[in-house]
Amino acid sequence: MGDDDVDRNRPLVLAEDTDLLDDLLRLAAAAGCELHRVADAVALRRDWGTAPLVLLDPAGVARCAAAVPPRRPGVLVVCAGEPPPQLWPHAVAVGAERVVSLPRDEEWLVAALTDAVETPGPGRGRVLALLGGRGGAGASTLAAAVAVTAARRGDRTLLVDCDPLGGGLDLALGLETADGLRWPELALGSGRVAASSLRAALPATECGDTPLTVLSCDRSGRAPAPDAVAAVVDSARRAGETVVCDLPRHLPEFALVALDRADLVLLVVPADVRSCAAASVTATRLAERGARLGLVVRLPAPGGLTPGDVSRALGCPVLACVRDDPAVGKVLDHGRLPGRRGTLSRVARRVLDALAGTAARQQVGASPDGRSPVGAGRAG
Repeated sequence: MGDDDVDRNRPLVLAEDTDLLDDLLRLAAAAGCELHRVADAVALRRDWGTAPLVLLDPAGVARCAAAVPPRRPGVLVVCAGEPPPQLWPHAVAVGAERVVSLPRDEEWLVAALTDAVETPGPGRGRVLALLGGRGGAGASTLAAAVAVTAARRGDRTLLVDCDPLGGGLDLALGLETADGLRWPELALGSGRVAASSLRAALPATECGDTPLTVLSCDRSGRAPAPDAVAAVVDSARRAGETVVCDLPRHLPEFALVALDRADLVLLVVPADVRSCAAASVTATRLAERGARLGLVVRLPAPGGLTPGDVSRALGCPVLACVRDDPAVGKVLDHGRLPGRRGTLSRVARRVLDALAGTAARQQVGASPDGRSPVGAGRAG
């Protein structure tokens, strides 16, 4: 990437007020971005049409208005305190979207800078939440497989571990000694955070050409704060990422934050009567939250329950079935990534298709008689 490309990815600033410029540099640092400062309106014109955002102080907007630049979105006029009356005609002349008053609008400006410098993927980011219908149902294993499969497809992916009593998903992916922050070390408040800053701070594993970023709990049992979960999920979605959240089935407040942001929620249920009874409470609670809910039924069924039986018991469609495969457990116990073949991989691909909307237009779940659900079969 050349210098010109770097400049085009930075917000553009024309400011003569050195105190105000210091404030802008401080706020840009909080947003995880750098500013491209120019000295005059002539230099401003060069990158006027390509910068993600343009910031002008009162003197800068006056000089810019005199140069009569073409209209563009993302022009902000920034001043200290209340805007003076003479500022407004200049702001109108350059087509400014907003006059920002500091320090009153600092939080808003940090959010605007954060959004401006993110590089979104193709289309809107999507959020998937998975949880077990009972303890040990295999939701964490499926969450890891879906995240790995998404990254192997070339999607920028974030796997979010929201189960502080689960032992840490970094262990399952062989990242327990990898550099990077876990939830207890991640200091986030209720503001926004840049996805690029998250990616730089968290451990990652290579999945083909695309790294999979992992935000894991550790072995302390400390839970993340709800505001921090919201900031992380919102940041990755804004950046166009696929976000996979592994949630505990008792759904504490921090897990509900991720749940309420999910485009699709999967409940993993073993095909036995006790598991269905346990899952019914969770399924009811998910429905009350307005979740778009699908079931993943884990086979075999020792008592002969069909996927259709599970679907009718819980009042939810079956998205896929997965058969127990001892090899998967051995792979994860050794910290290796799930393979590209087998039932688990096929189910992960089906889940991603549904999440992306390609499968959502089709009838989701088992056939009316409960047979031939998507993804059924033995590992290959």
